[in-house]
Amino acid sequence: MSAEPTVTRDQPSGAGAPAAQGARSRSQHQRRKRIVQAAAALASRGGVEAMQMRTVAERAGVALGTLYRYFPSKMDLVVAVVSEELDLLEGSIERRPPRTDDPPKRAVDVLMRATRGLMREPELAEALIRSLLLSDVKTDFGDRMTGLLLRAAVGPDTDVPDGDPRRVVAKALSSVWTMEMIEMLRGHATADQAQARLETVAARLLHDF
Repeated sequence: MSAEPTVTRDQPSGAGAPAAQGARSRSQHQRRKRIVQAAAALASRGGVEAMQMRTVAERAGVALGTLYRYFPSKMDLVVAVVSEELDLLEGSIERRPPRTDDPPKRAVDVLMRATRGLMREPELAEALIRSLLLSDVKTDFGDRMTGLLLRAAVGPDTDVPDGDPRRVVAKALSSVWTMEMIEMLRGHATADQAQARLETVAARLLHDF
């Protein structure tokens, strides 16, 4: 595999500069997306252990040095895969928002969509959950899940400030869901059992929504 051509850091001048910068930005975005997709594909078949940096680079068609410029460590790459999965979930919810009028049921609908999406690739799901529990790399997964639950429960146009108790409650429900995912991945619970418990917890936690 040949190394990618070196990208000059000199800034172009003149009328063509914005276009050149835009083309470079699109190229960088596409390259990053290829890397994340390659990592997700490897994790879906062999978990975090399969996401060897050299293997990811080869699958994505980039030089190893290029990969490290985008993602300094494997856990940075895992966090990016987590973010990609959340992007897919958010897109799905925007296209098909929960239809029930009951806030707890809307929240559980979101959680079960996330569950079904992840459990289609259990090796990837395990890799993502492990990254949340074991990684020292900061991830916004918890905050994004909390935001998704709040938008589902109170509506996308309702502002819930950081100090609002509803945000704390939604974060607690997200944490319960993470533990239910762990139980499912261990083979200690089915999706139906997890959903039943999430419905009970959501009804208690979100009763004032």
